[in-house]
Amino acid sequence: MITGDLDRALATTISSAGTWRPAPAGAAGGPRTYATTIAFRLADGAEGPNAVAAGLAARIRGLSWVEAATATGGYLVVTVTADALACLAVRVARAGPGCARSGALAGADVTVPSLATPGVARTWEEARQRVHAVVNARLAEAAGARAQHHHDAERIAAPDSPAPAAASVVTEAVAYAGPDAITYALARLPPRSPARVDARLAAAHHLGNPAYAVRYAHAHAASTLRQAADLGLGLGDAALFRPRLLAHPCEQALLYELSWLPERAAGAARRRRPDVFARFLEGLAATYFGCQEACPAVPPGIGPPGIGPPGERATGTGPARLWLAAAARTGLRAGLDLLGVDAPDRL
Repeated sequence: MITGDLDRALATTISSAGTWRPAPAGAAGGPRTYATTIAFRLADGAEGPNAVAAGLAARIRGLSWVEAATATGGYLVVTVTADALACLAVRVARAGPGCARSGALAGADVTVPSLATPGVARTWEEARQRVHAVVNARLAEAAGARAQHHHDAERIAAPDSPAPAAASVVTEAVAYAGPDAITYALARLPPRSPARVDARLAAAHHLGNPAYAVRYAHAHAASTLRQAADLGLGLGDAALFRPRLLAHPCEQALLYELSWLPERAAGAARRRRPDVFARFLEGLAATYFGCQEACPAVPPGIGPPGIGPPGERATGTGPARLWLAAAARTGLRAGLDLLGVDAPDRL
Protein backbone atom coordinates (compact mmCIF):
# COMPACT_ATOMS: atom_id res chain seq x y z
CA MET A 1 0.00 0.00 0.00
CA ILE A 2 2.87 2.40 0.69
CA THR A 3 4.20 1.91 -2.84
CA GLY A 4 0.70 2.54 -4.19
CA ASP A 5 0.59 5.79 -2.24
CA LEU A 6 3.96 6.75 -3.70
CA ASP A 7 2.83 5.91 -7.23
CA ARG A 8 -0.21 8.15 -6.86
CA ALA A 9 1.84 10.95 -5.33
CA LEU A 10 4.43 10.86 -8.12
CA ALA A 11 1.70 10.91 -10.81
CA THR A 12 4.25 10.18 -13.55
CA THR A 13 3.31 9.58 -17.19
CA ILE A 14 4.40 5.97 -16.71
CA SER A 15 3.09 4.22 -13.60
CA SER A 16 5.74 3.32 -11.04
CA ALA A 17 3.63 0.38 -9.83
CA GLY A 18 5.72 -2.77 -9.82
CA THR A 19 9.04 -0.93 -10.01
CA TRP A 20 9.61 -0.50 -6.26
CA ARG A 21 12.24 -2.43 -4.36
CA PRO A 22 14.18 -2.17 -1.09
CA ALA A 23 16.69 0.66 -1.14
CA PRO A 24 20.15 -0.08 -2.57
CA ALA A 25 22.85 -1.11 -0.13
CA GLY A 26 24.27 1.89 1.71
CA ALA A 27 21.21 4.09 1.24
CA ALA A 28 20.07 5.96 4.33
CA GLY A 29 16.63 5.48 5.83
CA GLY A 30 16.56 1.97 7.26
CA PRO A 31 13.42 -0.16 7.32
CA ARG A 32 11.07 2.54 6.03
CA THR A 33 12.85 3.13 2.73
CA TYR A 34 11.69 2.29 -0.79
CA ALA A 35 13.50 2.72 -4.10
CA THR A 36 12.16 2.77 -7.65
CA THR A 37 13.74 2.49 -11.08
CA ILE A 38 11.01 4.60 -12.70
CA ALA A 39 13.49 7.39 -13.52
CA PHE A 40 15.35 5.06 -15.92
CA ARG A 41 12.12 4.58 -17.88
CA LEU A 42 11.29 8.29 -17.90
CA ALA A 43 14.78 9.48 -18.85
CA ASP A 44 15.47 10.71 -22.39
CA GLY A 45 18.43 12.08 -24.28
CA ALA A 46 18.07 15.52 -22.73
CA GLU A 47 17.80 14.40 -19.13
CA GLY A 48 19.46 11.41 -17.49
CA PRO A 49 17.86 9.14 -14.88
CA ASN A 50 19.52 10.80 -11.90
CA ALA A 51 18.22 14.22 -12.92
CA VAL A 52 14.74 12.75 -13.45
CA ALA A 53 14.92 11.04 -10.03
CA ALA A 54 15.99 14.33 -8.43
CA GLY A 55 12.97 16.08 -9.95
CA LEU A 56 10.65 13.36 -8.68
CA ALA A 57 12.21 13.60 -5.23
CA ALA A 58 11.55 17.34 -5.14
CA ARG A 59 7.93 16.68 -6.14
CA ILE A 60 7.15 14.56 -3.09
CA ARG A 61 9.64 15.80 -0.52
CA GLY A 62 7.13 18.14 1.09
CA LEU A 63 4.46 15.49 1.74
CA SER A 64 3.68 15.11 5.44
CA TRP A 65 4.14 11.33 5.35
CA VAL A 66 7.46 11.43 3.45
CA GLU A 67 10.50 11.84 5.70
CA ALA A 68 13.12 12.04 2.94
CA ALA A 69 13.38 11.70 -0.84
CA THR A 70 16.66 11.65 -2.74
CA ALA A 71 18.19 10.58 -6.04
CA THR A 72 20.88 7.90 -5.78
CA GLY A 73 22.48 6.48 -8.92
CA GLY A 74 19.33 7.02 -10.93
CA TYR A 75 17.09 5.51 -8.27
CA LEU A 76 14.45 7.55 -6.51
CA VAL A 77 14.88 6.63 -2.84
CA VAL A 78 12.04 7.53 -0.48
CA THR A 79 11.81 7.12 3.29
CA VAL A 80 8.34 7.38 4.79
CA THR A 81 7.64 8.43 8.36
CA ALA A 82 7.27 5.89 11.15
CA ASP A 83 3.67 7.01 11.58
CA ALA A 84 2.88 6.40 7.90
CA LEU A 85 4.22 2.88 8.20
CA ALA A 86 2.38 2.25 11.48
CA CYS A 87 -0.93 3.32 9.92
CA LEU A 88 -0.67 0.26 7.69
CA ALA A 89 -1.83 -1.80 10.66
CA VAL A 90 -5.31 -0.32 10.31
CA ARG A 91 -5.26 -0.01 6.53
CA VAL A 92 -4.25 -3.62 5.89
CA ALA A 93 -6.63 -5.03 8.49
CA ARG A 94 -9.55 -3.16 6.95
CA ALA A 95 -8.59 -3.85 3.32
CA GLY A 96 -9.05 -7.61 3.51
CA PRO A 97 -7.94 -9.41 0.31
CA GLY A 98 -7.48 -6.03 -1.34
CA CYS A 99 -4.27 -5.53 0.66
CA ALA A 100 -2.42 -7.62 -1.95
CA ARG A 101 -3.74 -5.72 -4.97
CA SER A 102 -1.97 -3.20 -7.18
CA GLY A 103 -2.15 -1.81 -10.70
CA ALA A 104 1.27 -3.05 -11.79
CA LEU A 105 -0.16 -5.24 -14.59
CA ALA A 106 -3.16 -3.07 -15.45
CA GLY A 107 -4.13 -3.54 -19.09
CA ALA A 108 -2.69 -7.05 -19.36
CA ASP A 109 -4.91 -10.08 -19.92
CA VAL A 110 -4.61 -13.41 -18.14
CA THR A 111 -6.51 -16.67 -18.27
CA VAL A 112 -7.13 -18.28 -14.91
CA PRO A 113 -7.14 -22.07 -15.31
CA SER A 114 -9.63 -24.35 -13.62
CA LEU A 115 -8.71 -25.05 -10.01
CA ALA A 116 -7.89 -28.74 -10.37
CA THR A 117 -6.15 -30.24 -7.35
CA PRO A 118 -2.59 -31.50 -7.85
CA GLY A 119 -3.76 -35.00 -6.92
CA VAL A 120 -5.20 -35.55 -10.40
CA ALA A 121 -1.76 -35.11 -12.00
CA ARG A 122 0.14 -38.14 -13.28
CA THR A 123 3.60 -36.88 -12.32
CA TRP A 124 5.17 -34.34 -9.97
CA GLU A 125 6.16 -32.21 -12.97
CA GLU A 126 2.58 -32.12 -14.20
CA ALA A 127 1.37 -31.30 -10.68
CA ARG A 128 3.83 -28.41 -10.47
CA GLN A 129 2.70 -27.10 -13.85
CA ARG A 130 -0.91 -27.19 -12.73
CA VAL A 131 -0.24 -25.35 -9.48
CA HIS A 132 2.08 -22.78 -11.07
CA ALA A 133 -0.39 -22.03 -13.86
CA VAL A 134 -3.16 -21.28 -11.37
CA VAL A 135 -0.98 -19.30 -8.95
CA ASN A 136 0.65 -17.22 -11.69
CA ALA A 137 -2.79 -16.26 -12.99
CA ARG A 138 -4.05 -15.36 -9.53
CA LEU A 139 -0.99 -13.23 -8.84
CA ALA A 140 -1.41 -11.44 -12.18
CA GLU A 141 -5.08 -10.79 -11.43
CA ALA A 142 -4.12 -9.32 -8.04
CA ALA A 143 -1.64 -7.07 -9.86
CA GLY A 144 -4.44 -5.61 -11.98
CA ALA A 145 -4.50 -7.90 -15.03
CA ARG A 146 -7.89 -8.58 -16.61
CA ALA A 147 -8.79 -12.16 -15.78
CA GLN A 148 -10.80 -14.59 -17.82
CA HIS A 149 -11.63 -17.69 -15.82
CA HIS A 150 -11.27 -20.98 -17.67
CA HIS A 151 -13.36 -23.83 -16.31
CA ASP A 152 -12.86 -26.78 -18.60
CA ALA A 153 -11.05 -29.94 -17.52
CA GLU A 154 -8.21 -29.78 -20.03
CA ARG A 155 -5.14 -31.50 -18.64
CA ILE A 156 -1.84 -29.73 -18.31
CA ALA A 157 0.50 -32.52 -19.28
CA ALA A 158 4.26 -32.56 -18.88
CA PRO A 159 6.18 -33.54 -22.01
CA ASP A 160 7.21 -37.18 -22.13
CA SER A 161 5.26 -37.96 -18.96
CA PRO A 162 5.94 -41.46 -17.68
CA ALA A 163 3.18 -44.02 -17.73
CA PRO A 164 0.50 -43.82 -15.03
CA ALA A 165 2.70 -45.85 -12.67
CA ALA A 166 3.89 -42.52 -11.22
CA ALA A 167 0.34 -41.24 -10.74
CA SER A 168 -0.01 -42.92 -7.38
CA VAL A 169 3.02 -40.98 -6.07
CA VAL A 170 1.19 -37.66 -6.31
CA THR A 171 -2.18 -39.08 -5.32
CA GLU A 172 -0.78 -40.83 -2.26
CA ALA A 173 1.15 -37.71 -1.23
CA VAL A 174 -2.03 -35.64 -1.36
CA ALA A 175 -3.90 -38.31 0.62
CA TYR A 176 -1.12 -38.38 3.23
CA ALA A 177 -0.29 -34.67 3.64
CA GLY A 178 -3.48 -33.03 2.37
CA PRO A 179 -4.03 -30.92 -0.77
CA ASP A 180 -3.09 -27.61 0.90
CA ALA A 181 0.30 -28.84 2.11
CA ILE A 182 1.14 -30.37 -1.28
CA THR A 183 -0.10 -27.31 -3.17
CA TYR A 184 2.13 -25.05 -1.07
CA ALA A 185 5.13 -27.36 -1.52
CA LEU A 186 4.63 -27.36 -5.30
CA ALA A 187 4.12 -23.58 -5.44
CA ARG A 188 7.47 -22.95 -3.74
CA LEU A 189 9.40 -25.20 -6.17
CA PRO A 190 11.38 -23.06 -8.65
CA PRO A 191 10.19 -23.67 -12.25
CA ARG A 192 13.28 -25.50 -13.48
CA SER A 193 14.27 -27.34 -10.32
CA PRO A 194 13.66 -31.09 -9.89
CA ALA A 195 9.93 -31.66 -9.45
CA ARG A 196 9.84 -33.63 -6.23
CA VAL A 197 7.92 -33.19 -2.98
CA ASP A 198 8.64 -34.91 0.33
CA ALA A 199 5.15 -35.74 1.59
CA ARG A 200 6.38 -36.35 5.14
CA LEU A 201 7.98 -32.92 5.35
CA ALA A 202 4.95 -31.30 3.72
CA ALA A 203 2.71 -32.87 6.40
CA ALA A 204 4.99 -32.04 9.36
CA HIS A 205 3.58 -29.80 12.08
CA HIS A 206 6.69 -27.83 13.00
CA LEU A 207 8.09 -24.48 11.97
CA GLY A 208 10.76 -26.13 9.84
CA ASN A 209 8.00 -26.94 7.37
CA PRO A 210 7.44 -23.73 5.36
CA ALA A 211 3.77 -24.44 4.63
CA TYR A 212 3.06 -25.10 8.29
CA ALA A 213 5.04 -22.04 9.43
CA VAL A 214 3.06 -19.64 7.22
CA ARG A 215 -0.31 -21.19 8.06
CA TYR A 216 0.59 -21.33 11.76
CA ALA A 217 1.53 -17.63 11.74
CA HIS A 218 -1.93 -16.88 10.38
CA ALA A 219 -3.58 -19.16 12.95
CA HIS A 220 -1.48 -17.61 15.74
CA ALA A 221 -2.62 -14.10 14.79
CA ALA A 222 -6.24 -15.29 14.67
CA SER A 223 -5.81 -16.97 18.07
CA THR A 224 -4.33 -13.78 19.53
CA LEU A 225 -7.39 -11.82 18.47
CA ARG A 226 -9.72 -14.48 19.91
CA GLN A 227 -7.82 -14.47 23.20
CA ALA A 228 -8.03 -10.70 23.36
CA ALA A 229 -11.78 -10.80 22.70
CA ASP A 230 -12.23 -13.40 25.45
CA LEU A 231 -10.48 -10.97 27.83
CA GLY A 232 -12.72 -8.11 26.82
CA LEU A 233 -9.98 -6.44 24.79
CA GLY A 234 -10.57 -5.15 21.28
CA LEU A 235 -9.08 -3.19 18.44
CA GLY A 236 -11.00 -0.07 19.34
CA ASP A 237 -12.17 2.63 16.98
CA ALA A 238 -9.85 3.04 13.99
CA ALA A 239 -10.20 6.80 14.35
CA LEU A 240 -8.57 6.57 17.79
CA PHE A 241 -5.60 4.51 16.56
CA ARG A 242 -2.29 6.10 17.59
CA PRO A 243 0.46 5.12 15.13
CA ARG A 244 3.29 6.22 17.45
CA LEU A 245 2.49 3.26 19.68
CA LEU A 246 3.89 0.92 17.00
CA ALA A 247 7.41 2.34 17.01
CA HIS A 248 9.34 -0.69 18.29
CA PRO A 249 11.88 -1.91 15.69
CA CYS A 250 10.20 -5.33 15.55
CA GLU A 251 6.81 -3.73 14.95
CA GLN A 252 8.21 -1.46 12.26
CA ALA A 253 9.94 -4.46 10.64
CA LEU A 254 6.64 -6.36 10.46
CA LEU A 255 4.83 -3.35 9.04
CA TYR A 256 7.58 -2.91 6.45
CA GLU A 257 7.25 -6.55 5.36
CA LEU A 258 3.47 -6.18 5.08
CA SER A 259 3.92 -3.05 2.98
CA TRP A 260 5.63 -5.11 0.27
CA LEU A 261 2.75 -7.57 -0.25
CA PRO A 262 1.31 -5.94 -3.42
CA GLU A 263 4.76 -5.44 -4.96
CA ARG A 264 5.82 -9.01 -4.24
CA ALA A 265 2.64 -10.37 -5.78
CA ALA A 266 3.15 -8.21 -8.88
CA GLY A 267 6.84 -9.10 -9.18
CA ALA A 268 6.17 -12.81 -8.89
CA ALA A 269 3.40 -12.54 -11.49
CA ARG A 270 5.62 -10.67 -13.93
CA ARG A 271 8.41 -13.24 -13.59
CA ARG A 272 5.99 -16.19 -13.41
CA ARG A 273 7.70 -17.25 -10.19
CA PRO A 274 5.18 -18.31 -7.53
CA ASP A 275 8.08 -19.77 -5.57
CA VAL A 276 9.42 -16.25 -4.97
CA PHE A 277 6.06 -15.17 -3.59
CA ALA A 278 5.86 -18.24 -1.33
CA ARG A 279 9.26 -17.41 0.12
CA PHE A 280 8.14 -13.83 0.71
CA LEU A 281 5.26 -15.20 2.81
CA GLU A 282 7.74 -17.32 4.75
CA GLY A 283 9.77 -14.21 5.54
CA LEU A 284 6.60 -12.38 6.56
CA ALA A 285 5.67 -15.24 8.90
CA ALA A 286 9.14 -15.27 10.46
CA THR A 287 8.97 -11.50 11.01
CA TYR A 288 5.57 -11.91 12.63
CA PHE A 289 6.91 -14.52 15.06
CA GLY A 290 9.82 -12.25 15.94
CA CYS A 291 7.47 -9.34 16.56
CA GLN A 292 5.19 -11.40 18.79
CA GLU A 293 8.19 -12.58 20.79
CA ALA A 294 9.38 -9.03 21.42
CA CYS A 295 6.04 -7.19 21.48
CA PRO A 296 3.18 -9.62 22.19
CA ALA A 297 -0.25 -8.24 21.45
CA VAL A 298 -1.63 -9.97 24.56
CA PRO A 299 1.23 -10.00 27.10
CA PRO A 300 1.32 -12.61 29.91
CA GLY A 301 -0.64 -11.44 32.96
CA ILE A 302 -3.21 -9.46 31.04
CA GLY A 303 -6.69 -10.35 32.24
CA PRO A 304 -10.23 -9.08 31.80
CA PRO A 305 -10.81 -5.35 32.37
CA GLY A 306 -9.90 -4.54 35.95
CA ILE A 307 -7.69 -7.62 36.37
CA GLY A 308 -3.96 -7.83 35.75
CA PRO A 309 -1.50 -5.15 34.62
CA PRO A 310 -3.46 -2.13 33.33
CA GLY A 311 -0.59 -0.49 31.53
CA GLU A 312 -1.31 -1.88 28.08
CA ARG A 313 -4.90 -0.64 28.12
CA ALA A 314 -4.08 2.69 29.74
CA THR A 315 -1.47 3.62 27.15
CA GLY A 316 -3.32 2.21 24.16
CA THR A 317 -0.42 -0.07 23.24
CA GLY A 318 -2.63 -3.13 23.55
CA PRO A 319 -5.21 -2.02 20.93
CA ALA A 320 -2.45 -0.80 18.62
CA ARG A 321 -0.73 -4.18 18.76
CA LEU A 322 -4.05 -5.92 18.20
CA TRP A 323 -4.45 -3.89 15.01
CA LEU A 324 -1.01 -5.12 14.00
CA ALA A 325 -1.98 -8.73 14.70
CA ALA A 326 -5.13 -8.21 12.64
CA ALA A 327 -3.04 -6.80 9.79
CA ALA A 328 -0.67 -9.78 9.92
CA ARG A 329 -3.61 -12.18 9.84
CA THR A 330 -5.11 -10.31 6.88
CA GLY A 331 -1.86 -10.17 4.90
CA LEU A 332 -0.98 -13.82 5.49
CA ARG A 333 -4.48 -14.92 4.54
CA ALA A 334 -4.41 -12.84 1.36
CA GLY A 335 -1.07 -14.39 0.42
CA LEU A 336 -2.19 -17.94 1.12
CA ASP A 337 -5.37 -17.33 -0.88
CA LEU A 338 -3.25 -16.33 -3.87
CA LEU A 339 -1.37 -19.63 -3.55
CA GLY A 340 -4.65 -21.52 -3.40
CA VAL A 341 -3.93 -22.71 0.13
CA ASP A 342 -6.44 -22.66 2.99
CA ALA A 343 -5.67 -20.32 5.91
CA PRO A 344 -7.33 -21.94 8.95
CA ASP A 345 -7.88 -19.96 12.14
CA ARG A 346 -6.81 -23.02 14.15
CA LEU A 347 -4.04 -25.54 13.53
